Amino acid sequence: MPRPIILIASSVLATVLSLALHVFLHSPISPRPLSLPSSRFSVNNLLKQVEKLGEGNLLGPEDTCVGKDGKLYTATRDGWIKRLHSNGSWENWKMIGGSSLLGVTPSLNGDIIVCDADKGLLKVGDGGVTILASEVEGTKIFFADDAIEASDGIIYLSDASSKFGLDEWFLDFLEAGSNGRLLKYDPSNGKTSIVVTNISFANGVALSPDEDYLIFCETFRFRCMKYWLQGEKKGTTEVFIDNLAGGPDNINLAPDGSFWIALIGLRSWWLDLLHQLPMAKLVVAAFPTAVDLSKPMRKGAMVVNVGADGKVRRELGDSDGRVMAFVTSALEHEGHLYLGSLQTDFIGKLSIKEGKSSITYND
Repeated sequence: MPRPIILIASSVLATVLSLALHVFLHSPISPRPLSLPSSRFSVNNLLKQVEKLGEGNLLGPEDTCVGKDGKLYTATRDGWIKRLHSNGSWENWKMIGGSSLLGVTPSLNGDIIVCDADKGLLKVGDGGVTILASEVEGTKIFFADDAIEASDGIIYLSDASSKFGLDEWFLDFLEAGSNGRLLKYDPSNGKTSIVVTNISFANGVALSPDEDYLIFCETFRFRCMKYWLQGEKKGTTEVFIDNLAGGPDNINLAPDGSFWIALIGLRSWWLDLLHQLPMAKLVVAAFPTAVDLSKPMRKGAMVVNVGADGKVRRELGDSDGRVMAFVTSALEHEGHLYLGSLQTDFIGKLSIKEGKSSITYND
């Protein structure tokens, strides 16, 4: 074999071995193929009609809730819990700090329960901030995401991933594993226990009107699951709705017993291809620049209203995301939807009263 060819072959082999060694040493994921839904985002633009609450003053308000005092609360990326007064002014109510505040929900005693992805499960009130839980059965709550309190004081919360934190959520998506958990905090003894494991990014949680079951969102499998709390099926899990057009983020119970689910766009032609090639994902995850380049996904927004029977009743969207993008929560209160997003500096408010043009029915 001619010497130039030998040199080229040796150089190529050395490059391949160097790449393989780098991937072996630095890729943090154990990738699996991911089944993608056949459904697609709604093309309607009803979310473009929102009123922008607190525009310019709310940095990435991921979730909202209405407290026992009737005020609207949200957590922002600058570490504040903020609340809206009846005169339309926003109050910087409590400073927690950091950029990892996610789900918020009212407590029975008038406080606000907050999920801090880094610190764990918090309770926030006029008296200050209390960490309720930061560990579960000897392991750290790695990614506290959302919570809901039952009438008996039990708090159910999602630990989105026990492997990757908030800043590394995309690696969890690339891995397509089952690192998430549904947890339960019991205030009577201060203990936290594991309820369900092997969840592909555990996200929003909501209780049924009678609290006989709980719905939790499994974002990276594009579905929501039902966990039975009472009755003959107590302790079992089943699919509530699947084949959603986007990854379900937060879920909230509506006054009529249905559920509002925010869907985030997790699709692109590149990601769809990548998810069918586990070895390619392994290589991409080893290079931070490649990971960043893979992140751009669909810019639109979509929320769906799902009945207790698991069927979609309404769809609201912003097809290009120019007004509402990456909506992460939808809360119905007094005839309006309040929409949170990690990519806006406001909370969207949309009238959904019957007869208004801002609502569609799929019945």
